[in-house]
Amino acid sequence: INIYISKMPQNLWPPLEPSWGSPGGHGPREEKMPQAKVKLVVTGDDFGYCERRNQGIVDCFKAGGISNVSLLVNAVSAKHAADLAKRYDIPIGLHANLSEGLPVSQKLTGSTLLKKDGFFHGKKGFREVLQSGQLNMSEVEAELRAQVNRFCELIGHMPDHMDGHQHVHVLPEVREVFARVLSDFGITYTRVPVEPSLKFCTFLPSHLRCFYTQVEKDALESVEVFHQHGIRWPDIYLGLSTMGKNMTTSNLKRALGFTLDAHASSLDDGVISPLILTQTSDTAVNSHQPITAELMVHPGYPSHPQQGGCGEGPDDFSQSSDRLHELNTLQDPQVLGYYRQQGIHLCAFKDL
Repeated sequence: INIYISKMPQNLWPPLEPSWGSPGGHGPREEKMPQAKVKLVVTGDDFGYCERRNQGIVDCFKAGGISNVSLLVNAVSAKHAADLAKRYDIPIGLHANLSEGLPVSQKLTGSTLLKKDGFFHGKKGFREVLQSGQLNMSEVEAELRAQVNRFCELIGHMPDHMDGHQHVHVLPEVREVFARVLSDFGITYTRVPVEPSLKFCTFLPSHLRCFYTQVEKDALESVEVFHQHGIRWPDIYLGLSTMGKNMTTSNLKRALGFTLDAHASSLDDGVISPLILTQTSDTAVNSHQPITAELMVHPGYPSHPQQGGCGEGPDDFSQSSDRLHELNTLQDPQVLGYYRQQGIHLCAFKDL
């Protein structure tokens, strides 16, 4: 996790240039872009959560702030989100959900995945049931397959990628089932949430640092499992340290700076991330190719009370003004100008 740090340039972020992008915000004018150092997938998670979140994500995509979305197929506004994705040709994957709301599968009555009221156990509860050894993995597999099939019904094609809501896909035992489902459906890409600069983010409260540290531990232990099943992921992941109010222009530059430094280090002396090496791709280890990265984000207009969610109503996270803050930061001309100046090209998983 602590790679590239000693080589961080002292003057990494020069003054920014004006905003870039074609009218309508569909990306940079390629003829004016420097050669790509980083191919960055900016993924808007929780697409489908509510119509206001959906519209905010679409507006952010149109402005050039995100380049990819991840759909919650069990959310109450999933059909609305799917229609928007098709209307605006938004690259889209599946945000597999085993922790919030109602299941998709109709065969889980009395399942270990569910509480007595028929809802998933929740972010914390899912982990507790898993740790107790009471979670039936065949039921996990049935629900994951049902969600892939629902995605295909809504969108009309297989997901370009598949990750886990609240990072459940990297948890012990779940990771093996998750990888098998991806392999069976031919879904190539997932997310490995290990953020290079996280240990330096002293501004994070202790409870978040503890949770993120565990997420990273689980993610690192998932690498070999995903690799064995032929699953791929971008070279570098970002997003734990830039959620909500922590998403500022300076924090995005800091996080992306480690990615840029990874590229520079690979050019200087062939230093390559362990996560890159595990993928054994000629492209990944070729220092003249761009580093690939994913930035996980959660933009949107805040949910109204009782509107949205996955069957239980919207949570505090979705109702928070942090959603609008992320939306505004991602489409800030300074952020977009920084991408352009640094040779960071936004793309989708399907472009990798």
